[in-house]
Amino acid sequence: MILRVSKLGEDILRQVAQPVQEVNDEIRQLAQDMFETMIEYDGVGLACPQVGKSLRMFVVIADDDVRRVFINPQIIKTSSEVSDYDEGCLSIPQVYETITRPVKVTVQAMNENGKVFTLDADGLLARIIQHEYDHLEGILYIDRGDKDFAEKTTAQFKKRLERSKQKEKEKALKAQRIAAKIAAKEAKKTK
Repeated sequence: MILRVSKLGEDILRQVAQPVQEVNDEIRQLAQDMFETMIEYDGVGLACPQVGKSLRMFVVIADDDVRRVFINPQIIKTSSEVSDYDEGCLSIPQVYETITRPVKVTVQAMNENGKVFTLDADGLLARIIQHEYDHLEGILYIDRGDKDFAEKTTAQFKKRLERSKQKEKEKALKAQRIAAKIAAKEAKKTK
């Protein structure tokens, strides 16, 4: 099932996610739905807060095409060597910024079967893991770049969110008016 992706300005993206208490069928289904959503929107990683769930879990498909699920992950080591890369995010669509991150990372987590694993990652996989891990901490990639760029982007998305909410209100009012007209016509028929 394709899930709705939260956008910049929504509170859940700024909250620290809660640990997954039990790896069960519900969590496995959520992971599957997250993969489907990520693929639908051409992403390479997706964290639970991005789909409206305050849970410490993310999914990744890097350049090796392996589907990986990280539940209650902990980054236990990063390299001192860093690299720059233009990052984007499904929660901040069509906005990219050059972000500096460690080249290598060691992460420990559980997979979708509850089995604990440790993974040494480098290159794109390491970057995706760090980006998605940040989501679990309420951090967005724009927080790691130019402050002015982050402020402008946040303001832009705040306006978008306000416009979207206004459109939803207008749509609801229109639906109420139509329903009232239909009810009035039905009432006249029964007289």
